Amino acid sequence: MIAVLKGDIIASRKMSSQEVWIKPLKGILSQWGETPKDWELVWGDSFQLQINNPKEVLRKAIAIKTMLKKAEVDARMAIGLGEISYQAEKVSESNGLAFIYSGEMFEELKKDKVNLAVKSPWSDFDTEINLYLKLGGFIMDHWTVSSAEIMQIAMDTPEITQDEIGKLLGIAQSSVSNRWQRARVDAILEIETMFRNKLKQYSSL
Repeated sequence: MIAVLKGDIIASRKMSSQEVWIKPLKGILSQWGETPKDWELVWGDSFQLQINNPKEVLRKAIAIKTMLKKAEVDARMAIGLGEISYQAEKVSESNGLAFIYSGEMFEELKKDKVNLAVKSPWSDFDTEINLYLKLGGFIMDHWTVSSAEIMQIAMDTPEITQDEIGKLLGIAQSSVSNRWQRARVDAILEIETMFRNKLKQYSSL
């Protein structure tokens, strides 16, 4: 089983420049594989990423979200979980249920007015996880630059203390605490952990 993350930048055609997000997006995708085999940017504002360890896919989606929000941009992203039947030289030409599911879910995002959702072989898994993602999406879609910055630090350095974050950002610990609460860092991390645990449960059936 693999995961496929398919996304696009929201309202990209209304932006005066792509520079604020395209270089950081390429940078973060490059950490997870090579283009075009593992990831591709297509049509200027769409991207696709193959993740061979599916437990990591939601964490990577959140990481993309934080990076874009720091640039005051956002994305729609659909996660597909399933088998791969054909591995091509380009990820856009590979095939299998993971690719089909991500494409199908991506088409539903606008209709359902959500920016992050998953489709897998297990309907019960999808129903439960998509409820968590919908609730989490209400938080993430309204992140400010400072909220996204705090979330990124929390994910990149999970052992860091709020005092240490304050020193890193040059702000008081009380300000870190306020930003932490506004970003709902603990809730987002709990959703990511729940995703991992549920996926492990269903994939072992």
